[in-house]
Parts: sequence; structure tokens; C-alpha cells
Amino acid sequence: MMKMYHNPVLLNESVKGLKIIPDGTYVDVTYGGGGHSKVILQKLGPKGRLIAFDQDRDAHKNKIEDNRLKLIESNFKFLNNHLNYLQISQVDGLLADFGISSYQIDTKTRGFSIRFDSKLDMRMDQSKKMDAQFIINKYDREKLENIFQNYGELRNYRRIVDLIVSERKNNKINTSGDLKRILEPLSISSEENKFLAKVFQAIRIEVNDEINIIKSLLVQSSKILKKGGRLVCISYHSLEDRLVKRFIQNGTFESDAISDIYGNKDLIFKKIGKLISPDKEEVESNNRSRSAKLRVAEKI
Repeated sequence: MMKMYHNPVLLNESVKGLKIIPDGTYVDVTYGGGGHSKVILQKLGPKGRLIAFDQDRDAHKNKIEDNRLKLIESNFKFLNNHLNYLQISQVDGLLADFGISSYQIDTKTRGFSIRFDSKLDMRMDQSKKMDAQFIINKYDREKLENIFQNYGELRNYRRIVDLIVSERKNNKINTSGDLKRILEPLSISSEENKFLAKVFQAIRIEVNDEINIIKSLLVQSSKILKKGGRLVCISYHSLEDRLVKRFIQNGTFESDAISDIYGNKDLIFKKIGKLISPDKEEVESNNRSRSAKLRVAEKI
């Protein structure tokens, strides 16, 4: 087993949100280091079942040896396909811990972190062809602007693209160090890390198609969860959390729910409890948990 692949965030709160039935069937779509899965298995009885997903091959070195666990090397956008193959029509709960793992951030060669000068990669699934280097060097101006405006929520997205396009005319942008150097004119020393984090976030979301995949998961969850089944989602930035919040509230990704001709809303979920954030103690022990937001919903 790999050491410290990922320190699970809001561990007890998220598993509690599942309201586990000992003989139930549950899905952990972001297995990572197996932290959440381990606690779920502890609460399941002999007839309970846990299906876990992780597209990152490295995560499978953390597989828990338990015959109640089925760990699948796949993106969770294929959730329904795999459940059909396993002849599972509905489940009692689904847990999703979005974002990137500590292992991915801390592994220099993966290219996720602003701390290292490494190849621009950022692929969660390393079998994919398109990486961050391709996006930075090959995307046209309009596509790059859309990424930094919509996924990084950066006001100076046009200036960012100006600098990238100007540089790549003469030199290929190969590493995270290259990109940081190019963007130095836009970095205010006191805000540099925050600015670069947003830039890297935008690129990472595009590389892994994260927004569309989260949408797909939420839609699938509304179909595979039993009545009374629980949806538990941990988000790390406003783009993810907004999708989860709207889908729970409205059954869509729009700001308003779909209504019939009489104004009755066709809702799928009901919200359970309030938004949960890590307490001071958890943030102090795991600084990367500071932006986490947990939402729990129950299928109506």
C-alpha cells in the first residue's frame, strides 16, 4: 500500500451522511487512498457491498483486501455502465469527493502542483492522450480565454492568454516552471500563489473534463439511487459546489427548477441538513481541507 496517498476530508461527516444500512449497496466514486471506503466497509455487514471507482492507476495500489469491495479502474462517468455489468440496478448511497488527491499534488511528475518545475501534465487518467502541455501549446486564443474565464474565474484571462500566445510563437511551453515564468508580469507577490492556483485549476479542469463529468455523475445518481438513498458530495471550489447545490435544489444545473403547467416543481432530491465545512481542528491538521464543502441529499 502506498503511504499517504490521500488524507480523507470530512471523513466522519461524509460517511454519516450516507446513513449506511448494514446490508446495503454503496458506491464510492473517488476511491483515492481508500480512506472513505475503509470506514464505509467498517459499517457494512457481511452482506453489504461497496463498489468503488478510480481512474488513476496509482490509486489501485491502495486496494483494501475485502470481498465486499469491488474496485474499478474507470472514470465515474461510466458509473451506470459498470453497475449494469455487475447487475446492480439501484444503490443505497453514493459518495463523491471531488478534486485532486494529495498524492497527485505531491508527486512531482504529475504536473498538478505550482510548487514543482515539472512537465505540464495534469492527467488524472494517465492513459489519456491530451495533457496540459497540449492545451497550452495547441489551443487557439478563444478556447484558452474560455478556460481561464470560466474554469479559473480569472478577470485578467485575456492578458494571461496574450502572454501564453506570445511566448509559444517562439518557444514551446513545456513545464510548470515555464508557465509560471511567462505569467510573472501578472503575479502580485502577495497574491501569487492564489493567482497561479486558479490558473492551474482552470487547465486541470479542461484536461480532465471535470465539469461535464460531474454533471454526468449527478444525473446518473438521480437514476441509480433508491428512494431514500443518499447522495454525499464534497466540493473544493465554487464551480463544483454550484453544480451540486443546484442539482440538489432544482434537479437541473440551472438556477430554477423545472415546473409543470401548474407551477409544481419536479424535484428529485431533498436537502439533508446544512452545508458542512471542516472545523478548525481538521483545517489545522490538513490545510488542503480548508475549502471543502459537504452537501447531503436524499432521493425523494
